[in-house]
Amino acid sequence: QVQVVESGGGLVQPGGSLRLSCAASSTIYSIYDMGWYRQASGNWRELVASLTRGGTTAYADSVKGRFTISRDNAENTVYLQMNSLKPEDTAVYYCKAIAGPSSSVLYQYWGQGTQVTVSS
Repeated sequence: QVQVVESGGGLVQPGGSLRLSCAASSTIYSIYDMGWYRQASGNWRELVASLTRGGTTAYADSVKGRFTISRDNAENTVYLQMNSLKPEDTAVYYCKAIAGPSSSVLYQYWGQGTQVTVSS
């Protein structure tokens, strides 16, 4: 019922920048909160940044001051601007969309993931 498509990953040198995009679409559900998660090899998937439809943001401590999440509500698209990238930011980045028929009946939908590699 909901499609979530990420783009923008790639290889970047330490200190560089990347911008990830995620578009969520549905013909029957409303899209509510959206966010970015990442999973490095051998690690659990962790929250990177999230953004509610009303504009409230949350960030992992490890990315505060370097990453910025933003959203185009009209297009149900969320962006993650990543600056001052470090090798430890290397991971598969996943977009999550919370959607449902109403604000009291919600489901999680995940994208396929996009690889971000920070290396010289």
